Amino acid sequence: MTRQFFVGGNFKLNPITRESKKSLISGLNKAELDPSTEVVIAPPSIYLIPVKDLLRKDIKVAAQNCYFKESGAFTGEISPKQLVDAGIPYVVLGHSERRTIFKETSELTATKTRAALDAGLKVILCIGETLQEREAGKTAEVCEEQLKAVVEVLKEGDWSNVVIAYEPVWAIGTGKVATSAQAQEAHVDVRAYLAKAVSAAVANDTRIIYGGSVTAANCKELATQQDVDGFLVGGASLKPEFADIINAKKE
Repeated sequence: MTRQFFVGGNFKLNPITRESKKSLISGLNKAELDPSTEVVIAPPSIYLIPVKDLLRKDIKVAAQNCYFKESGAFTGEISPKQLVDAGIPYVVLGHSERRTIFKETSELTATKTRAALDAGLKVILCIGETLQEREAGKTAEVCEEQLKAVVEVLKEGDWSNVVIAYEPVWAIGTGKVATSAQAQEAHVDVRAYLAKAVSAAVANDTRIIYGGSVTAANCKELATQQDVDGFLVGGASLKPEFADIINAKKE
């Protein structure tokens, strides 16, 4: 099976205003993008619906997070069912910033993933190691441990609605980027773990994308790797070069 290339843009809490948002969307709407690549952008929650309404229909929108409860007294949270009701098809879960700054555990990420899938969302599931863990040779161990909690609550059929984003923490927003060989090695390890823990079919079919200082300058080399199925892009998604990253596989 040939896995469809996937590029996500994570706008995070960058200084986006309503006017700059319109400019970003206008640029994407006018850009000539590879039709064989699935494109998803994740703006801050306050902009989800207006971005969806302004954006061309072949680009999808993702929330940057959600809670696992359908309703209740959880001030400040967004439920998966609210996202579905708003017409938002994707959610990003397990991002390293959620894990490190907000101390979200792999078990909580798994619970959120289960709830999101049950509500009808698709999930961009983030995993990745710190610099200390990489230097200690623990990259595969850390990624497997983060995935294990999710594997335990998902059925085999659920994985068709999950995209795994391998994001080495040391490469996010630092300007450092994993070499294409390092990215490929980590993705091979993740795929091997899925084959062992779930099934060979899930390992083969699940898209594993790379995130960590991806730019127009390095995306084409990264995209040549057999097990790199796309990118989750941070700062560069706010720049015109995002279109070049989306077109990384285009001849």
